[in-house]
Amino acid sequence: MKNYDRYKRLYDWKKPKNRKWIDNEITKAPIWCSVDLRDGNQALADPMTLEEKIKFFDYLVSIGFKEIEIGFPAASETEYSFTRYLIENNKIPDDVTIQVLTQSRDEIIKKTFEALNGVKNAIVHLYNSTSKIQREVVFGKSKGEIKEIAISGAKKMVEYIEKYPQTNWYFEYSPESFTNTEVDYAIEVVNDVLKVWDGKIKTKPIINFPATVESSTPNVFADQIEYVCENIYNRDNTVISIHAHNDRGTAVASSEMAILAGADRIEGTLFGNGERTGNADILNIAMNMFVTGVDPKLDFSHIYATKEIYEECTKLNVSPRHPYAGEYVFTAFSGSHQDAISKGLKAIEKEKKEYWEVPYLPLNPADINREYEPIIRINSQSGKGGISYILEREFGYNVPKIMQKEVGAFFKIVSDEKKKELTNEQIIESFKAEFVNRDDIVKLKKYEINNEENTTSVNAILEIKGKTVEKTGVGEGPIDAFTNIIKQLGYKFKFEKYNQESTNNDNEKSKAITYINIMDKTKDRNIWAVGEDKDVVKSSFKGIISAINRM
Repeated sequence: MKNYDRYKRLYDWKKPKNRKWIDNEITKAPIWCSVDLRDGNQALADPMTLEEKIKFFDYLVSIGFKEIEIGFPAASETEYSFTRYLIENNKIPDDVTIQVLTQSRDEIIKKTFEALNGVKNAIVHLYNSTSKIQREVVFGKSKGEIKEIAISGAKKMVEYIEKYPQTNWYFEYSPESFTNTEVDYAIEVVNDVLKVWDGKIKTKPIINFPATVESSTPNVFADQIEYVCENIYNRDNTVISIHAHNDRGTAVASSEMAILAGADRIEGTLFGNGERTGNADILNIAMNMFVTGVDPKLDFSHIYATKEIYEECTKLNVSPRHPYAGEYVFTAFSGSHQDAISKGLKAIEKEKKEYWEVPYLPLNPADINREYEPIIRINSQSGKGGISYILEREFGYNVPKIMQKEVGAFFKIVSDEKKKELTNEQIIESFKAEFVNRDDIVKLKKYEINNEENTTSVNAILEIKGKTVEKTGVGEGPIDAFTNIIKQLGYKFKFEKYNQESTNNDNEKSKAITYINIMDKTKDRNIWAVGEDKDVVKSSFKGIISAINRM
């Protein structure tokens, strides 16, 4: 691509000499704060209605969020009204803290506190942009002037504590565009804000470091957060928060690495909705913890409900490849993947393993209320393992392993002809039409078995291309005798393998399924077929007839 040389790296950042975060592990969930109703909502082409906001808020509460940013009440009457609705209608549980955003301007701070009048717990989130480019291009202010904006807002917030003493106040400050701010300068601004609040508020202040625009690889962001944690004022009494955007597609990784580097709190949205490329996807981060044995403290056990609420309220669609909620997450089109999954599922059921271990499936679909059935999907890239899995799991055909190759090859042809994925209904319809009880050329009309001392004779009436034929065959048993009848018709084949099993313990519904393998001597090819009937012997006869018809 042209013009790559017009871009430059993040300002010079020297990695720490004694980096610690890289050796850490995530062992517990951070404090989660959903910003779906503020950051997420402002990024929608059609912002949520009041009803949709209420529905979304109630859902966020139901799955375990204890901190929810609901809007910017001083920015519009709609935002203000929503805040008042939640408070006046007692929609906020006692253990949930709502968060609102405010700029560092006296009149905006005043209206923000007015909007929160009567609430039990609230976070007032103060921000101003601190990056070099914003200072110079947007505001035309010096470092000192930008810092004074933050300090002034912090002082003004303190004044309102006494005016609304019934509320449990939490204060948060963000040096917006932190990732494009000189880190030492960002720390200088933050420390001065913390000193304003020190001793003035009863709760721990929250300092939020936003990757407003992702400007580096996640490891650099983690270095910055670790450096901040080591140099911030009164670190032990401060909550370090992260708000990562997804401009480089690494907001989840940046958030996870920031936790390793010392962050206590994560702001984000469900499915990563937000300005430009979006925010960090909290569902993704939480489920990443879940599959490594860490309780995420959020409940996504009904993940389709999460997806439905999100899509209904935002009018956005979840990608079919979303790591946990996507339509194709628990599917496998590749033949080798299908075979491995099929064997893994059988092994875990048989061995009753303590831990979930299945190839290509890091998560048990049942844990998020999804099912095994749609795991394997069939198209022209699929193999024998996937087809066999569906035939067994969905329809009770335990196709012998040595037959699976022929079945897989057949379905590649079927899928190629249709040029799309096959549904389960198409799979069973095609399987039966090709392999089961075939009678398109030779048809068994009637038979009679006579058992003698050392031999068995079978008298059969058949229809061959519309003509009725009666034949008698003798053998060591019914199958041998019936095979000899078919050979009398001029078909040259060798009986190779026979496998029979019954399905369903209910006698009224049980049936015998017979897998027949013959060698076509004329064309020197192996042929498999299936017979199916309530009667065991008739199932075998139908299997032989089916194989002959496949010749």
